[in-house]
Amino acid sequence: MKRKSTYLFCVVAIAAWLTACNAGDGTKKIPSLTETYSKNDKKPFGAFIAYRQLEEMFYRNTVRIENRNFAGSWKNLDDTAAAYISIARSLFTTTEDVNSIIAYTERGNDAFFSAQEFDENLLHELGCSILKELSFEKYNIQLYQSTGLQVKTGAPTDSSRFRYFYLPFKARFWEYDSSTTRVLGTNEYGYPNFIVVFKGKGRIFLHCDPRAFSNYFLLQKNNYQYFEKALGYLRNYPEHVYWNNYYYKLHSQQQAMNESDDSGEFSSLDEILKHPPLAAAFWLLLVMLLLYIFFGIKRRQRIIEVVKPNENTTVTFTETIGRLYLQKKDNKNIADKMVTYFNEYIRNSYFLNTNIINDDFITTLSRKSGVPREKTESLYRAIGHAHHYAVIDDFQLLSLNEQVQDFFKRAQKQQS
Repeated sequence: MKRKSTYLFCVVAIAAWLTACNAGDGTKKIPSLTETYSKNDKKPFGAFIAYRQLEEMFYRNTVRIENRNFAGSWKNLDDTAAAYISIARSLFTTTEDVNSIIAYTERGNDAFFSAQEFDENLLHELGCSILKELSFEKYNIQLYQSTGLQVKTGAPTDSSRFRYFYLPFKARFWEYDSSTTRVLGTNEYGYPNFIVVFKGKGRIFLHCDPRAFSNYFLLQKNNYQYFEKALGYLRNYPEHVYWNNYYYKLHSQQQAMNESDDSGEFSSLDEILKHPPLAAAFWLLLVMLLLYIFFGIKRRQRIIEVVKPNENTTVTFTETIGRLYLQKKDNKNIADKMVTYFNEYIRNSYFLNTNIINDDFITTLSRKSGVPREKTESLYRAIGHAHHYAVIDDFQLLSLNEQVQDFFKRAQKQQS
């Protein structure tokens, strides 16, 4: 009873701890506003919807995932009409990355980049600059408003506007080379936030408001059309379609740490579940504890000894009786008893009628016992002699006993 109470207390304690970790201070937590732009993230600022739309738009292609930087992935690609898409909070590139981008697009490929922060190396190479929005504005709820942006769809004056309620789209391209650059979209204030730079046979699309491709924005009314129109500038039938899965991680991890520190709230369970290996170890430990409690709460009993099955004592009994009669030198009586107990063994073991001994009986007994037919036939020939003769000498008795013992050994060996 004491052990059961201990197990029950452990279960209640674990349940209470998990509830406390999830509940926090009792208030309903808002969804995480971390801008990850991960293709698997369904939170407001993940890119789950954008990636699924990309698969629908280019259904003739299989979207290939690239988990390396530009220099590492593009130096092995020999495409001449492919589309490369990267959506991230920050796009930090090295000189080798920039050279790879330029060389890749000059061969006739399209590269689409959407980021709030672009590396100066890339912007300098493309002859443009960006006026960034202040990063601390996202923590000021008073600045949230209904805001939007637009993308050109045909003629220079033809555009579509899309809106949502959040921080306004303020990032914009401040300088660019008009001889090689075209404006494809603007923010609510009319400043360009989406441009295309022509490089050789290819094009580089730059977009400085990645929140326009977040789940939160694309799920507002008809905003999903913004993604279709923006990506519609790419080739209709690209050779390959690539999705960069590398650069979104560089900023999202640090951003998540900063948001956790600034929020003033800390949940131990959230910290554990944030890291997949640690989360897997935690759930495994919890499952093992529950299994231990489940099996340990059962009533324990002593080990039940294995009862040996009853042994067939017919042979032993026959041998004992034979020795008793052998002491009296009554060979006839010993042979009769031996034959009687042998036939009893045949009837009980093989369910055969020993009253009629013929060829069918010999064949059936040989088949069931596994003893060769000639051995079986010789044994019953000796039994017949012992039955008809009134006097049995020692040689006949020993011969009969040897054949009976040989039959038992062969039959038992066949059964095992």
